[in-house]
Amino acid sequence: MTGKNIVGIVFSNAYDECISELTGIRTMGSVPFACRYRLIDFALSNMVNSGIEKVGVLTKAHYQSLMDHVGTGKPWDLSRKNDGLFILPPFSTNEAGGNRDKLASLKGIMGFISRSDEEYVLLSDCNVVCNLDVEALMDYHTAKNADITIVYKNGKVPALKDVIVLDMNADGKAEKVTLSPVTDENVNFSLNVILMKKALLERLINDAISLNHKDFETDLIQGNVNKLNIYGFEATGYSAVIESMESYFKTNMELLNMANCDDLFNAERPVYTKVRDDMPAIYGLGSSVKNSLIADGCIIEGTVENSILFRGVRVEKGAVVKNSIVMQDGFVAQNSTLNCVVADKSVVITPNKTLSGAETYPVYIGKEIVI
Repeated sequence: MTGKNIVGIVFSNAYDECISELTGIRTMGSVPFACRYRLIDFALSNMVNSGIEKVGVLTKAHYQSLMDHVGTGKPWDLSRKNDGLFILPPFSTNEAGGNRDKLASLKGIMGFISRSDEEYVLLSDCNVVCNLDVEALMDYHTAKNADITIVYKNGKVPALKDVIVLDMNADGKAEKVTLSPVTDENVNFSLNVILMKKALLERLINDAISLNHKDFETDLIQGNVNKLNIYGFEATGYSAVIESMESYFKTNMELLNMANCDDLFNAERPVYTKVRDDMPAIYGLGSSVKNSLIADGCIIEGTVENSILFRGVRVEKGAVVKNSIVMQDGFVAQNSTLNCVVADKSVVITPNKTLSGAETYPVYIGKEIVI
């Protein structure tokens, strides 16, 4: 199967509430990640690397930064006269929180779905960091003659609402679907990357509308486990689910392990993002940088250890940044110390300040705050 026969749909606001500190001014999809990326980059790159040429990005709220980032879709080769990238209009729903907006949003874009000529549809959220071989997923779906194929990972259930957990037979067919079960055991939980025929999705949505169903996971997936051939496809390699500020911090820090970094940023399936040309990072005399990811445009005159610095960050002489994330255009003045801190864009730390959190509870500093 070729990706040219698939239309991609990306939910940019799914699970916004789980990292409300970062999504108060932006969507989950536009949350900065790993020096120079946004979370939506992984979903878009996974799709275009498989040949998908038409992608609709669903929005709900705080989507200005998302539009600024994705633009016309040029970095992902989705700026086209025909097909390409579509920013789908905001939808409204009375459903509260969680991921319960998914079915409502699909109802709202029925016109976009029905007008698409592609035979298949690939659904994806933005709170998952992985480099997925979508071509292998498509081949698996075809070989199993599946109606729905759900990409899953084996591990602890993420602390999110309505997480699909699959109990499968030896062939990979789901025999039982549970939602966010309370267990300490490792399970096969969905990464919310779902492949099915477009005609099937349209039928399921129309049935949901006629029956006044309101939940995607409960009514479309769990309710059809005995009626449809639902299969699981295991994601190999490094992957992570953003479920909290702690997991956001942890996932970034895990990329300081070169094995994880090399696996996620696979040269055979590149992760594309909006390009911002800048000068190379400058390291002053007496500066010290250890086990860190440093983006272009940074000026380091102090000490940086086990940290991630986005573009344009400046660390003055005598300043110490450890185990921290400092986003674009951050400034850490002389003799200040950061430890286990997540500093949003354009944060200024004035001289002689000390801020320290913990790996399980990093200190968050909001955008453009001066301390």
